[in-house]
Amino acid sequence: MLFSEILGHEHLKNHLLKSADSGRIPHAQLFIGPEGCGILPMAIAYARHLICHPQSTSNETNRAACQLKFDQLGHPDLHFIYPTVTTDDVKSKPKSLDFLREWRQFLTENPYGTLFDWYAVLDVKNKQGVIRVEDAHEIVRLLSLKSHEGGYKVMLIWCADKMNIEASNKLLKLLEEPTDKTVFLLIAEHEEDVLQTIRSRCQVLHFNALPDAVIQEALISKESCDESTAKKIAHQSQGNYAKALKLMRKEDEELPFEQWFVQWVRAAFRAKGNATAIHDLIAWSEEIAGLGRETQKRFLLFCLEMFRQALVLNYQAKELVYMEPDVQGFALEKFAPFVTGNNIVEIAQELEQATYLIERNGNAKIVLTDLSIKLTRLIHKHS
Repeated sequence: MLFSEILGHEHLKNHLLKSADSGRIPHAQLFIGPEGCGILPMAIAYARHLICHPQSTSNETNRAACQLKFDQLGHPDLHFIYPTVTTDDVKSKPKSLDFLREWRQFLTENPYGTLFDWYAVLDVKNKQGVIRVEDAHEIVRLLSLKSHEGGYKVMLIWCADKMNIEASNKLLKLLEEPTDKTVFLLIAEHEEDVLQTIRSRCQVLHFNALPDAVIQEALISKESCDESTAKKIAHQSQGNYAKALKLMRKEDEELPFEQWFVQWVRAAFRAKGNATAIHDLIAWSEEIAGLGRETQKRFLLFCLEMFRQALVLNYQAKELVYMEPDVQGFALEKFAPFVTGNNIVEIAQELEQATYLIERNGNAKIVLTDLSIKLTRLIHKHS
């Protein structure tokens, strides 16, 4: 991946290039930005510049070989750490190195891929991805090796907020006593989710969601999408290029999310004083509880965004509405009047609490049933 291939973020590209070329390279950097904005490919392009730059690799033949290794994501001075789970092949203490082949294929096919996309590759089912202390031990081992090119070694930690406490503490010691010409690049969506003591030892760069115009142009030039469709998809994707590609290819995993959401709110409407509808809500809770935890968490975030979109529409800010549910008989315009300032705060709090409990391995059926019963009360509290 090259800087020229990265969508948008021109000011950050210039900053990284200028600081690297002038020798001002912090040993630990934290890249923060929303899903699908291109932080991971940017970090790889930056690592490529550090390792294959003429200042690092003086011989032209060596530079060409260095670039080729990066094209294959196999350069020995670039190391990746990312969340993993146990699988049929790796039954205990999984670490990033165990899934290196799958990781390289994932990056090659989908450089803007999301954490949820990666979990689909791993087939996480009801598990939750974690960066464990085994990865921290691997970091120590890898950084003890001599640089292949004689220059920088780069340790790229994707989804740094998924490190458990033991791994975080081990990494903290490495950041406090960095080895010469070693650069840590940590990537996360939310700065506050990264351990504060780690954040304090990193230079932080914030990435914004991609502008609609950038996504629209990329869809037209790279994917041969027609202009009107590209414009619509760019608006719906909300700065997330990975989502834009799914929408264009009609691979968006949120289609069943729409169906589940509509089924849920319809049952909640009917449930007030209706015992049969209560049974429908319990059945819905059992269905969603049968999904993997990562899917459950992502679905609850989707529900939260649907309620927010309904609120925006209710207050006549139509230009900010980007969701267009494709479920027969359901229109966001008709649903919007039931989401107001009188209930949106409580609805959001209940959804966030449910997500928190599921992430901490709470019983999903109990959590979702409780959430559904509360929604029955809140959805009728719109006026």
